[in-house]
Amino acid sequence: MLRIPINEQGWGLAVRLIRDFKDSHYGGKAIALFASLIALLFGVNGLNILNSYVGRDFVTAIADRDMPRYLGQAVLYIGVFAASTVVAVILRYAEERLGLLWRDWMTRRFVELYLRYPTYYRMNDPLIKSTGIQHPDQRIADDVRVFTTTTLSFTLMLLNSSFTVLAFSGVLWSISPLLFAVAVLYAVVGSYVTVLLGRPLIDLNYTQLDKEAGFRAGLLHVGERAESIALLHREGRMAGRLTRRFNDVVANFQKIILVNRNLGYFTTGYNYLVQILPVLIVAPLFIKGKVEFGVITQSAMAFAMLIGAFSLIITQFQSLSSFAAVIERLINLWYAIELAQAETASGISFEENDDRVEYENLTLRSPTERRILVDNLSITVPHGTRVLITGEDEAAKEALFKATAGIADIGTGRIVRPRLDRILFLPERPYLPPGTLREALIPDEREEASTDAEIQETLHVLGLDSVLARAGGLDVEADWDSLLSIHEQQLVSFARILLARPRFAFLENPSADLDAAKTAEMLQLLRERNISYLTLGRPGHRDRDERLESYDAVLHLKPEGQWEWQTLRSGE
Repeated sequence: MLRIPINEQGWGLAVRLIRDFKDSHYGGKAIALFASLIALLFGVNGLNILNSYVGRDFVTAIADRDMPRYLGQAVLYIGVFAASTVVAVILRYAEERLGLLWRDWMTRRFVELYLRYPTYYRMNDPLIKSTGIQHPDQRIADDVRVFTTTTLSFTLMLLNSSFTVLAFSGVLWSISPLLFAVAVLYAVVGSYVTVLLGRPLIDLNYTQLDKEAGFRAGLLHVGERAESIALLHREGRMAGRLTRRFNDVVANFQKIILVNRNLGYFTTGYNYLVQILPVLIVAPLFIKGKVEFGVITQSAMAFAMLIGAFSLIITQFQSLSSFAAVIERLINLWYAIELAQAETASGISFEENDDRVEYENLTLRSPTERRILVDNLSITVPHGTRVLITGEDEAAKEALFKATAGIADIGTGRIVRPRLDRILFLPERPYLPPGTLREALIPDEREEASTDAEIQETLHVLGLDSVLARAGGLDVEADWDSLLSIHEQQLVSFARILLARPRFAFLENPSADLDAAKTAEMLQLLRERNISYLTLGRPGHRDRDERLESYDAVLHLKPEGQWEWQTLRSGE
């Protein structure tokens, strides 16, 4: 698994994300909110100092049995509490607003990078998968949220701690220099021991996030494939798989619990001792008459505030360890995105020409064994020519299909094809994106060009009138996987090609879910609309079912990369 140390890239990533956020269109509002937070932090610390002195005089008035002074200090005490409440609530509101603003920008940024071709596709490459980058969906949805809110929270804690140290060091020093020295030493020793005991939590939390995501992905798979699981009665197998994944979740979390237990022994005792240490040092001064009784409570408050400021690592270590794991996961995701977007060392070059598809000295290899699938293929398919591609090796046909689309780049040679909006690809397994039927049928660039009458006529020609009725119209969102059969999804995907009217269409095994007569009918519709097509055919009886009268030539892919080109008739 890829593990990039945080000290190598973590700060660089954080600085880059903050800088890009500041320079975005969100930047002005973000800067204003952050400036407000700084001002509010000053206000909170000022009120805390005032509160320590008012509390000292209030307790002293009680000890002296001074009723008028007691009442005056009580009113002032309540006023300080009210002001502190208002400032604290506004501070929390501004922090949440800024955190949401940052998450909004950062999530959009990661989604943009993830969906920028070919990132989402190449994230499944063996090279990138081998780095251990799992569940990018969780990293974008959950880790970005934790990163933005926690980064902001810890930044404010650090600033607040700095202000508190500056504010209360003077108060504590004025009471007793010894008390100030004890506070500093106590915090330093406590922080060191906490880091020593809690360091394993960083790796454990990183692993826990991945294992939780893996378990959740298994549950989602059951929901997505419920019908197939029920038909094949695979409940037992799925239960065993989910149980194993959950066992991993539990086992890793048990390790986290054990580390937290050991850490808790120290931090709990550490926090209890904070309550008594200032009293042990200041009480003798009161007994000797050197300070008022209220100074004891003031010293306890100032000591606790200063220790809290110095002991940020101790009080927040469990959160910090989870935060460190989140940062590392985002660094790894960022690295994987950059790796996916990097130019590959492919020897395949592409040229755009709307009038032909041509392969020149094209050699394709399998991505893992580097086995030759297609060797030195050189053919030209001019517009108007219809080609059937057959062969026993499914991997070779799939490689040619993907290479033409530009998503398989392990090979050498040259491919000439129309620009991607003028050549459309129909994979064997149809895909209808979430949304309305109109969105599934109409490419973005033709959204204004296709009328409702044209869409309805195309659906009618393909026998899909019932699909339009079941969908409730063209502009109603639906779950197409549950609403339509595979056969119907295939025909809707084909209707999209008819409406787009490209120069070429490349079809992958259209007869897999359609009979030969229906396939021939679909191909005739392409021919009537002057759309040239290349079709991958299946070996065996399905090949014999292919009607050769629908084609002008046959490309037969043979074992070990060999191939044969056969002309049936001249293209139109």
